[in-house]
Amino acid sequence: MKFRRQIHSGVGVPPAFFSPDVSTARRFYLNLNPPKHEKLSVVCGGFEHCTGDYAIHRASFPFYSIEYVARGSGELKLKGCTYSLQPGRVFSYGPGVAHDIAAHRTEPLVKYFVDFAGPQAPALLRSCGLAAGHVAQIFPPHVLSPLFEELIQGGLTTSRANPVLCARILECLVLKIAGATATLEDTQTLAFDTYVQCRRHIEEHFPRLQSMHQIAEECHVNKAYLCRLFRRHDCQSPYQYLLRLKMNHAADHLQQPGILVKQAAQRVGFEDPFHFSRVFRRVLGVSPSTFQVFR
Repeated sequence: MKFRRQIHSGVGVPPAFFSPDVSTARRFYLNLNPPKHEKLSVVCGGFEHCTGDYAIHRASFPFYSIEYVARGSGELKLKGCTYSLQPGRVFSYGPGVAHDIAAHRTEPLVKYFVDFAGPQAPALLRSCGLAAGHVAQIFPPHVLSPLFEELIQGGLTTSRANPVLCARILECLVLKIAGATATLEDTQTLAFDTYVQCRRHIEEHFPRLQSMHQIAEECHVNKAYLCRLFRRHDCQSPYQYLLRLKMNHAADHLQQPGILVKQAAQRVGFEDPFHFSRVFRRVLGVSPSTFQVFR
């Protein structure tokens, strides 16, 4: 599908480089002829619910692009390699990068995208390990959707600040990708599946979980192996993850009028309120009583 240059400001007729095989879409257009002096410019972006006939075939593209699969499945051919598309899959392309995108007929793709330009664009993609022509898996798969929604909302809002706002949201999106990326090789291993199961178990049962030993025992894994899994796939130990979940949950309780520190402690499994207060301060930076003053 060849690109025909069209200049749009705000919402209008979609440019020729979009596939017509989309059942519903929300798109915004800022400037399809971005000024060369701008270091980073968001050109357009949006959300597309594809049909089963959706297909894109391009030998190149005039802008740098990030696409993110929210739901559904499909197939991607990028720089001569073929990848399956599934929830959480994120990929990039740009000038000189050939790519084909096709939706699965019975489970069509639902995806977000953002196109951008400027001399900073290649470095921005490299900073999150997603240089043009690369593919990664986001974990958990849904975490990028809120930022893409913010980007669309910002792009559709009529304001002089739109270009700057969208560029800043794009930078936040890249930071989020950098912190939530799992390599494709890792996501296809039994070890990663075990990590996901253990993480989910902690998320579902954190109020009553007390120790690494208990987590490992209930997840049917060795404690040392559990630590290795989190060290490989996360930026924290399983116990640190458990404590952060507990303290954030306790913070929600502490915002309720009249609740005592010891009551919040008991709700996340701490019988000793003094120990709870020390952990709360270590994790969130302030004591429970100071936090309550913020309310």
